[in-house]
Amino acid sequence: MKLRIMWIGFAITAVALLLFSVVSTEIYYRNSVDHTYEYLRAYTNFFEEGRTLDADYARAFSRELNGARVTFLTPEGEFIADSEDNDVDSRRDRPEVRDAIESGEGYAVRASSTLDDSFIYYCRRYDTCLVRISVRASSMWGIYLTSLPAVACFLVADALVCLLLTYLATGFVLKPMEQLVRDAAQKKKVVPATPELEPIAKIINRMNEDAEARVVEIREEREQVVRAQRTKDEFIANVTHEMNTPLTSIRGFAELLAGGGLDAARAQRAADTILAQSERLQGLVASILHYSAIDSEEQPAYAVDATRIARDTLTVLSPEISERKLVLLSEIRDGVVLQSTNEQVTELFGNIVRNAIRYNREGGSVAVLLTAEEFNVSDTGIGIAKEDLDRIFDRFFTVDKSHNGKNGGFGLGLSVVRKICKKQNWSLSVESKLGSGTTFRVGFAGPYVGP
Repeated sequence: MKLRIMWIGFAITAVALLLFSVVSTEIYYRNSVDHTYEYLRAYTNFFEEGRTLDADYARAFSRELNGARVTFLTPEGEFIADSEDNDVDSRRDRPEVRDAIESGEGYAVRASSTLDDSFIYYCRRYDTCLVRISVRASSMWGIYLTSLPAVACFLVADALVCLLLTYLATGFVLKPMEQLVRDAAQKKKVVPATPELEPIAKIINRMNEDAEARVVEIREEREQVVRAQRTKDEFIANVTHEMNTPLTSIRGFAELLAGGGLDAARAQRAADTILAQSERLQGLVASILHYSAIDSEEQPAYAVDATRIARDTLTVLSPEISERKLVLLSEIRDGVVLQSTNEQVTELFGNIVRNAIRYNREGGSVAVLLTAEEFNVSDTGIGIAKEDLDRIFDRFFTVDKSHNGKNGGFGLGLSVVRKICKKQNWSLSVESKLGSGTTFRVGFAGPYVGP
């Protein structure tokens, strides 16, 4: 990186230096030509009219002008004498001579056709002749080639300066960057050393946060791939256990009936038991299928008359309430409407109220409250031990195993309640004290909070 920066810096400054040298050479050349034109024009003021225009005077005049070349021509541009050249050819086609004949003076920069060298010419017209004065001049490229050694020295100096400045600058610039990289690699919060690095630091911090979030997400997913497997195993074990009891009874009584050793009364009881256990097994299968169907149910939510469903639920369960000699205290507000489905609201209300009846004491009470904000059911039953409060919503869990066969409970009711609340984003809570009753509350406002 440092070497690349050095070469880039050197290339930029080298190109700039070469361009500067070319431009400055051109400027110098043009200024030099303009200056030479001015002093050549001044030289003609020393010409003495009336002198004999021959080679001797031309050389003498040249010495007086510090060696400038002097040429005398006729007013028509024909050769008379020259301080350096004896070529008698006409000069009338030369640009400076032609301009002098036409306007009184002429000026040109060109290579001499007789001396094979570059000259700066100035020609002035007098009454009896044309006087042309010229000095040798280097071309622009000749001046540039002369300056090349100096340019080469500057390029060497430029390379050394670029190397030094690159080392210092990259150290100043790259060290904070290297620190950012080290902090990012160690997953630290990146704090920029300079304001210019703040955008980069923000990007790195955001990337680290995203990476950490992704790691947490992957870890949670893995813990879920494990919880799901454990839940699956527990589900299979619970289903097997729950189905084993009625199947054992059915098989046992069926074998007795098949053996033919029972009298009519005992055979009737065995048949009744087989029928009851078959119905229980059928109910268990239906409950499991219903429980599984809640997750896959794609029916969109719609306005549900919760007031009507609550009152219908209490009407349907009134025989069980009377059989247990329970006192029903209900407050069902009019006009309670929920966004859900009739099936889910019916299942929710029915499961909670049935639990309050099933696990109540004979002669106890059940209090039901329905408002637009909540559904609240309290009982005076056996209560739930503190250590079981977190488990009552698990599948197949019951607080009193003695009720499994008698009341037809499979431990799926509250699990269904939790599923529905999660699906509808309703809160769910339970308060209970062993031996003093239980209160279930479903909140219809706000996000899901619950077990």
